[in-house]
Amino acid sequence: MSPRSRWAFLVLILAQAAHSTEEYIFRLFDVFAPARFVSSLVSDDLAVGFALVNAGLVLFGLWCYAARVRPGHSSGPVFAWLWTVLEFGNGIGHTALALSQGGYVPGVATAPVLLAMSTYLAVTLSAARS
Repeated sequence: MSPRSRWAFLVLILAQAAHSTEEYIFRLFDVFAPARFVSSLVSDDLAVGFALVNAGLVLFGLWCYAARVRPGHSSGPVFAWLWTVLEFGNGIGHTALALSQGGYVPGVATAPVLLAMSTYLAVTLSAARS
């Protein structure tokens, strides 16, 4: 992976941290059934469950960066592509949900950052393969 891809991956994980924070502050788990369901698997208190699941997600992303992407492990590009697809879908999903509801949905403010960074990461990963 190129240094640009490594940097873009880290920024994408940090964008997910900001995205998770927005979702938590504006209580996505109160308005989106899948978030409520996943949160309830972890705790009876939805806010706690949501925070734990999202903290785990971000920590996993940071582990991927520290243990696979940054050191140039052979699996680094695989993890980078998986996160690229995940975050692109996350950004599209929040945008589509907000458009369908005709207003703000928790997470839509940071969705453009996820879309931009996942697209940039895809471009840098594709360029490195060429």
